[in-house]
Amino acid sequence: MKDLVQDGDSLTAASKFQDGVDRRVFLTAALGAGFAAAALPVEAQTLVKTDTAGLSSADHIIVINGQDVPVYRAQPEGKKNPPVILVISEIFGVHEHIKDVARRFAKQGYMAVAPDLFVRAGDATKAANIADLMKNIVSQTPDAQVMSDLDTVVTWARQRGGDTDKLGITGFCWGGRVTWLYSSHNPKVKAGVAWYGRLVGEASANSPKHPVDIAQNLKVPVLGLYGAKDTGIPLESVERMKAALAKGNSKSEFVVYPNSGHAFHADYRPSFNEADARDGWKRAIDWFHSHGVA
Repeated sequence: MKDLVQDGDSLTAASKFQDGVDRRVFLTAALGAGFAAAALPVEAQTLVKTDTAGLSSADHIIVINGQDVPVYRAQPEGKKNPPVILVISEIFGVHEHIKDVARRFAKQGYMAVAPDLFVRAGDATKAANIADLMKNIVSQTPDAQVMSDLDTVVTWARQRGGDTDKLGITGFCWGGRVTWLYSSHNPKVKAGVAWYGRLVGEASANSPKHPVDIAQNLKVPVLGLYGAKDTGIPLESVERMKAALAKGNSKSEFVVYPNSGHAFHADYRPSFNEADARDGWKRAIDWFHSHGVA
């Protein structure tokens, strides 16, 4: 299904974790710069399975500046004007785990929208290895393009009946970093939840700023969910982010889980920590509810 959005049109109680299937054995590869051990292939089965009962869900195509951008949408069937949650993927793109997360939000009453923000550079779900994925796709996706694409996705969600006056954003790893940045970029965002997104880094043409650089001027409350054992995102960078946020008034907060590393919410990877994932999910739902995204 192809949905057309005019070029340049932009806007300046948790679900239960269910018993799932056995996890497949994955190959792992180490990643620096905040991307911890990653599992390929990502199309494999997830532990948590969220069905579509009571939901309307589908894959769509939004045309943005002539580019077909795939989007997965899930929302409660028959509910008028549901609040909107943008679900931003890891470096691996919009695979089954990300779609399942969108359905979990839909079960909570949201229109959850997960766009493929890497599409211009390639299909992240089909990358042969981490090195190629980082070099050819992730590093070739500019922050400015991501912000612009998300603006158009928000417009599309509004045109489909979503209540973008109650707009939230959440993301994982790469998407966690995007959550911080987009919460600063779009004043329509009411609240964000960033799962173990990189906070600091070297400036580049495609990534001129990182979350720590925008923290002082951030107006949107963002909840950061991080793992103390995350070797790619040291606690020192979390403390730097806290100090920068303290100079502003966003009322953002951090929860750091002492027994988790990176990707503790990713139930298809060995890094999954069920107890912390449950707690983080409940905190995320409560955070959105308490900040007007409900």
